[in-house]
Amino acid sequence: MCALRIPLAKVAFGRLEEEAVTRVLRSGWVTQGPEVAAFEREFAEFCGARHAVAVSNCTVSLHLALLVSGVKPGQEVITVSHSFIATANAIRHCGALPVFVDIRLDDLNMDPALIEAAITPKTAAIMLVHQLGMPARSAEIAALAKRHGLPLVEDAACAIGSETLDGNQWQRIGAPFDKLSCFSLHPRKLLSTGDGGMITTDDADLAARLRLLRQHGMSVNDQQRHQSQQVVFEEYVEVGFNYRLTDIQAAIGRCQLARLPQMVVRRRELAELYRAKLSQIDGVIVPADRTDTRTNWQSYCVMLPEDIDQRQVMQAMLDDGIATRRGVMNAHREPAYSRGEEATGVRFPLPVSETAQDRGLILPMFDQMTEQDLETVSSSLANALRRQRAH
Repeated sequence: MCALRIPLAKVAFGRLEEEAVTRVLRSGWVTQGPEVAAFEREFAEFCGARHAVAVSNCTVSLHLALLVSGVKPGQEVITVSHSFIATANAIRHCGALPVFVDIRLDDLNMDPALIEAAITPKTAAIMLVHQLGMPARSAEIAALAKRHGLPLVEDAACAIGSETLDGNQWQRIGAPFDKLSCFSLHPRKLLSTGDGGMITTDDADLAARLRLLRQHGMSVNDQQRHQSQQVVFEEYVEVGFNYRLTDIQAAIGRCQLARLPQMVVRRRELAELYRAKLSQIDGVIVPADRTDTRTNWQSYCVMLPEDIDQRQVMQAMLDDGIATRRGVMNAHREPAYSRGEEATGVRFPLPVSETAQDRGLILPMFDQMTEQDLETVSSSLANALRRQRAH
């Protein structure tokens, strides 16, 4: 087996991030503080939202978003199984049950036509996912949610920098279609703080409650208390969580955010190069934007032909020194969610979700990739398919 030559992803950290971390370490304030506050302001401005609330990871951002949306134990949240398991887990953390509906194969996102049949008297919210950075049909789903009086939470873990067309204007994901959008700052994402999460909202009351819940329900945060010229005794007004982001992470995030537009441009260039090369391989379906979307191409997932063994292709490419991943997982296929209604509530047939997992192949995608890297990946995939068909 060859040594790994082309990884699946690569974090773009450099001198600016190193200097930012050093600045915070020398300041003496490393927990949630002024860097987090500045990061939140800059993140909200980038997305076109009024408020942003930083938290320790995207899973907890989803958990808090559902809690402040009013989701309670015993209720149901409509979402997709075709997503990282954190999407379903956040619902279970609220004591609610996920109700899985299927996706469309063209963009790997929730099929709006299937949502209405999943709504019951127990439905408390809808949580869509912008899968792999490809925008979901947010406006259509938001309109449906509004008709039924249901809050909509956007799992935008992968979608920082992605855009949708709102009338004649392009709007970045994170300017919420309803009230709350949740992002991941994990190393696989374009913008990374090592790990972390962010929630955007236009609702000042929701932002205030999110900030309360992320810090143990504390009425006065650490920075406010330390800056006060008078003695302040905080109160703990409700049971909260320790879901804070540190100033060290926020300083890194601010550097990343400043470069994000250039990262998105580069990803879109790479996606076009991939499309030109991979479209020539018989039977491979390449992803594409809809006319009303501009994807950030956080990940690049192709669909393999039906007669091809996914695992064999991945192994052949790994032998060539190229990392890949299979299509996005399905929560309902995992032991934690395959025990019937006590774990998953009502589950609708999910043939497209299962097809996307079984035929999907996620190829390397990172800013530092060269055209030669893409040629190497494309040739390896073509050769793997050719060898399988020859046998």
